[in-house]
Amino acid sequence: MSAREVLRDRGAATYLGGVLVSGFGDSAMMLAAGVWVKTLTGSSGLAAAVNACVWAPTLFGPLLGTAADRFRRRPLLVAVNAALGVLLPALLAVRTGGDVWLLLAVLTAVGAGSVLCDAAQAGLVVSAIPAGLRGDFNGLRMTVNEGMKLLAPLAGAGLFVRWGGGAVAVLDGATFVLAALAFAALRVKEQPPAPAAGSWREQTAAGVRALRGNPLLVRLVGAGGVALLLSGISSAATYALVDTGLHRPPAFAGVVYAVQGAGSVAAGIAAGAVMRRMPERAFAATGLLLFSAGVGMRVVPSLPSVLGGAVAIGVGLPWVVVAAFTAVQQHTEPVLVGRVAAAAGTVVFGPTAPATGLGAGLVALADYRFQLAGSAVAGVLAAWLLLLRRPAADRRAGRDGNLPAPRGRDAGAKSAAPPGR
Repeated sequence: MSAREVLRDRGAATYLGGVLVSGFGDSAMMLAAGVWVKTLTGSSGLAAAVNACVWAPTLFGPLLGTAADRFRRRPLLVAVNAALGVLLPALLAVRTGGDVWLLLAVLTAVGAGSVLCDAAQAGLVVSAIPAGLRGDFNGLRMTVNEGMKLLAPLAGAGLFVRWGGGAVAVLDGATFVLAALAFAALRVKEQPPAPAAGSWREQTAAGVRALRGNPLLVRLVGAGGVALLLSGISSAATYALVDTGLHRPPAFAGVVYAVQGAGSVAAGIAAGAVMRRMPERAFAATGLLLFSAGVGMRVVPSLPSVLGGAVAIGVGLPWVVVAAFTAVQQHTEPVLVGRVAAAAGTVVFGPTAPATGLGAGLVALADYRFQLAGSAVAGVLAAWLLLLRRPAADRRAGRDGNLPAPRGRDAGAKSAAPPGR
């Protein structure tokens, strides 16, 4: 019911349309970029560097979040998306292996722009979305993104085979422009940003302190980081699972990921309704337990067990992330929300790359089932720790499932924009 209410809002529907097309372009580009680098250079290491370039700016999230808090959020989002839309066609100049540096540089800029946009959008949500609908809105955004991940890679591969990587870059650039137009069409009242108080370093530190000073946010964001860490470690065992466990060709991993993506689509649709029926920590812990159960089911070398585990992972992992970032929007002062959201993004998504590397090393050293079983046990332990004690922030707010109204300006505004492109 609330999801339909969100979609009936013209601003929310306009923005979600922008998320849909931009998510399509990004997912297509990520697949094509790796294949493009491999084709031009023959190097698997450079192909893997594609993901590293996109994720590396996450480590500078607090700094980029400070930049987002210094400007009006909507104009900033329009400008950043438009600039990236203009930048991506420069990849038409990539012709040989010696030009790969340009591709990696542009992808790093895309990663930095995405972190900046995430921070700005978190601030826009606080001023535009009623507190009771933020979980639904964030869940729908995740549904749209995950849905595009099921379709876009095929389109990206087809474009690459037919017209080359430059065509995929132009497609992604066009989706950035469409996202900029969607933000430009939003009608939301924003107060001017607060005057800068102190140096850039002091402002960045204020965002980190705001995150560290809220026990509820520390737990939820920490749970998100643990979930993504364990996801990276366990996902590295997927190809060993498909080969050794299921005795299927490597391409069958695509089926496993597609089933997991379908679970994530369903998880996003249900997220808001489920969040209203349990405390925030319980919702995140439920996600961790579902994720852990799914990873544990993959230990059994049976197709029904592996695919059932993929669905459980697809549902559980997004719930932990949605819980963390919705809580940041609910429990942070509007003037700081960009910095806090960016710092939270660093904690949650920063472990992804090193965890994948660690997982790859573990696969080479031991049976993949030990890796999966260890990740499952660690996930259950993390869920137990999340529920172990009621933080002081929860006691002040009362039952944390009844979310407080947003503090500050525009609490009742109707237009909307979720976190992320």
